[in-house]
Amino acid sequence: MSAQEEFFAHIEKGYTTKGDFITLGAAMLNQEAVTNAFVKIPLKTLNRHGLIAGATGTGKTKSLQVLAENLSEKGIPVLLMDLKGDLSGIAEPSPGHPKIDERHAKIGLPFEPKSFPVEILSLSEQDGVKLRATVSEFGPVLLSRILDLTETQEGIVAVVFKYCDDNKLPLLDLKDFKKVLQYATGTGKKEFQKDYGRISTSSTGTILRKIIELEQQGADLFFGEKSFEVDDLTQIDENGRGYINILRLTDIQDRPKLFSTFMLSLLAEIYATFPEQGDSDKPELILFIDEAHLIFNEASKALLDQIESIVKLIRSKGIGLYFVTQNPTDVPNAVLAQLGLKVQHALRAFTARDRKAIKLTAENYPLSDYYDTKEILTSLGIGEALVSALDEKGRPTPLAATLMRAPMSRMDVLTESELKSVIKNSKLVKKYGEVIDRESAYEILNEKIEKAEKQAERESNRTTTRSTSSRRSTRQNPVIKVLTSATFIRGVLGVLKKVIR
Repeated sequence: MSAQEEFFAHIEKGYTTKGDFITLGAAMLNQEAVTNAFVKIPLKTLNRHGLIAGATGTGKTKSLQVLAENLSEKGIPVLLMDLKGDLSGIAEPSPGHPKIDERHAKIGLPFEPKSFPVEILSLSEQDGVKLRATVSEFGPVLLSRILDLTETQEGIVAVVFKYCDDNKLPLLDLKDFKKVLQYATGTGKKEFQKDYGRISTSSTGTILRKIIELEQQGADLFFGEKSFEVDDLTQIDENGRGYINILRLTDIQDRPKLFSTFMLSLLAEIYATFPEQGDSDKPELILFIDEAHLIFNEASKALLDQIESIVKLIRSKGIGLYFVTQNPTDVPNAVLAQLGLKVQHALRAFTARDRKAIKLTAENYPLSDYYDTKEILTSLGIGEALVSALDEKGRPTPLAATLMRAPMSRMDVLTESELKSVIKNSKLVKKYGEVIDRESAYEILNEKIEKAEKQAERESNRTTTRSTSSRRSTRQNPVIKVLTSATFIRGVLGVLKKVIR
């Protein structure tokens, strides 16, 4: 048996799957693809999360696109967080190219251009399905985490939520929450102290400043109604393909807190909503988080702990999380340890720090008789990647340098008219297009404050009236005053005495 035949048998044994699977490409030996040595990922293990990493221009986004397309074909809905704005082309078929045909001939797969069912989502004023959540749905714990509050400040936030629950005050948007905070240290101070204890004005001031900072990043667009229902992410089209939901984030790249706020809220809502799935044959939903370093670089320790907890727990709901970033070291070790699938594109060693990062990255992959991992990480070409996955029993598959298949859809953005057409045909745009501003804590407390001020004014007027009346009743009539004066009495008595004599 030749070395290539031995390698083929090695790959075939490691990537054989009895259940349904997706094919990423063909394994490579000595920098050449071994035709039909397919690298296959079982659908059953795709909820074990994953990582797509590599330097700029090495093919990360195309690998993300390939995974999303193949998941859709298998009836698995996908959510893509598109920070660069280059994924909308999934809605249109690839125009094809001779180099794509050549690549697929080497892999041993036919190439078939296809378009996929797409929903365009938006967190900002961009067109698309508006994603919103109420402050109540977000909850005191997540709100405290995203604001990076102290333990004392977290307690105040919890009290505010409790007060609103007890008094049936809907917390829909940030102006509601700010109004309750202001009420707690102003007009309603005595009410709060009586039932919930004293609230420090310095702490509420700090919380208000942090909320304003969040608003400046655009969070006022996210908090409100109509709340997005996460079940709408799991649409299936008439052909049994899962919808690819593309969340356009091009205009909030410089607002990581808004991005983190949305992501945590979404994951928490999914975890609370989706039923336990156990060990099923395929996941319910896969989420791809592009430019993941934007989350981790700006996150506080409390926020990182929250992300780590969700990553550990959410896979039991049939949800897979896939982080896309330039270097695996961008992802905290506690999260990295939870990622079953790793698609590692080339890394570049321009500095001593780069070389150190490459060494650390190589140590995260299984040992191989066929590859020097550290060396191959810097020699992979565009559209080539090291792949390590989990088989159906949860065991790591053999390390495989892989010639990745090409996306079946367009590797470019939609034109303005194409984008408008996708949005126009969306049922969800109509469902979530209307902004609802019903009566909530802000309006109710404003009315309460206004009534209290009018009541105080009436009481003040009554007090003034009583005081004036009292002063008038004790003021003697001038005639009576003369008649009752001591001098007058003494004079009258003197006259009477003379008369008697």
